[in-house]
Amino acid sequence: MVGDEHDDGIFDEAAAATYDADVADRFQPEVLGPTVDVLAELAGDGRALELAIGTGRVALPLADRGVSVAGIERSRAMVAKLREKPGGDALAVAIGNMATTRVPGEFALVYLVFSTLSNLLTQDAQVNCFANAAAHLGPGGRFVVEAGLPRLRLLPPGQRFVAFDASPDHVGVDEYDVANQLLTSHHRYTHADRVDGFTSQHRWAYPAELDLMARLAGMELEHRWADWDRSPYTSESTSHVSVWRAPPST
Repeated sequence: MVGDEHDDGIFDEAAAATYDADVADRFQPEVLGPTVDVLAELAGDGRALELAIGTGRVALPLADRGVSVAGIERSRAMVAKLREKPGGDALAVAIGNMATTRVPGEFALVYLVFSTLSNLLTQDAQVNCFANAAAHLGPGGRFVVEAGLPRLRLLPPGQRFVAFDASPDHVGVDEYDVANQLLTSHHRYTHADRVDGFTSQHRWAYPAELDLMARLAGMELEHRWADWDRSPYTSESTSHVSVWRAPPST
């Protein structure tokens, strides 16, 4: 959630009200369980910081594992939904841009899930996000990013639209600007009493570019998997979970 830190952007009250239902598949145990397993292991006995904490989909079950979790989030409406949930009031959340906002203390783990890095629409903003993550890490701490990959292989020559979902309650189409590494994601949701939707812009970056951002921030790649189940990352992967590590203390 980026841009003017005094507004909620596309994640306003209307979007926040239906967000959890709209991404209900991300709450399923087979998705959320492995995510929390990996993050809890990487955090160990240390503190964790979630960039773009949203409604607490990952932060709350991670806190239930005994991990001390804090967050940064631009959207006040999303944080309000987090606060409504059991345990939501116990999490310290700073309102602001995840690329620049600092929170007190030192963390063993900083993480960013569900391709939210792509909400930062310029390379400079993404570089700043890596630097901000690194600034929060203690010696040997880790920064974890979950990100989807652009589906350019599905894009016919001369076309710019790729449909990625066509279910009874959701239609999703990505519109690509290949030259500028940008896409516009169009969503239409069918609810019991209405049809609504939203459009969001994103900047994708391949893992090699993210590795360079990490190096600029003083971190090195430790792991890269295709998913939270730690399956191998290959040329056929449609997403990745990458782990970069800060230098140990000298």
